[in-house]
Amino acid sequence: MARPLILCDFDNTISTSDVTDTLLQRFGLPGHEELEKDWVAGKIGSKECMSGQIGLLNASFDELNDCLNQITIDPFFPQFVKTVKKYNIDLHIVSDGLDYAIDAILQRYGLESIPIYANHLIQTGERNWKLDFPYESTNCKKKSGHCKCIHTRQQTGEQRRIIYVGDGASDYCVSHQTDWVLAKSNLIDYCRKNQLNHSPIQTFADAERLLPELLPEIFVPVTEDAILV
Repeated sequence: MARPLILCDFDNTISTSDVTDTLLQRFGLPGHEELEKDWVAGKIGSKECMSGQIGLLNASFDELNDCLNQITIDPFFPQFVKTVKKYNIDLHIVSDGLDYAIDAILQRYGLESIPIYANHLIQTGERNWKLDFPYESTNCKKKSGHCKCIHTRQQTGEQRRIIYVGDGASDYCVSHQTDWVLAKSNLIDYCRKNQLNHSPIQTFADAERLLPELLPEIFVPVTEDAILV
């Protein structure tokens, strides 16, 4: 059996705030709010929304980094990562957000070794930015910049058990593709309404406590006989 895999969203799941929203609130030119409204209303997909919003980002490289330095993560996530590594469980970050931002934030916590799959942020001028979408799919029903469902299906096989951790709309589709969901915020109600296998969590301390129950074959209790041997 292949090693279990945990797929984890970033914004408002690992991070305590939405990175793109934070950047736009500080550096966004007029028009980014309308794009958000159109996305929420279902008029456009997240790829079109994100592409347009990042095109309206008016920030220098240093200003962007200064803002990212103020974004924090769930204080229990580093310990969660240690536990996952200890038990040889694979961990991928799958995000419809910004790869550079995720990497920069995680580096502050010494967590730069986690594979990141996200939209690619590119600086095109002193105060200009754009996005590339290396993980998009023309078949994505939600027209996302990053089709998390495709990434998940690429990881299945060999009876691999997959757990997903997320919080919101970008996590809805992929939650149908995994064995179990550790759900925060709006994803809890979505999983309930759609009768998906899930456990509500508030922090990664909750997620860590649930791992032995979800992966009993990995967290094998040490018996008295084993100790004597």
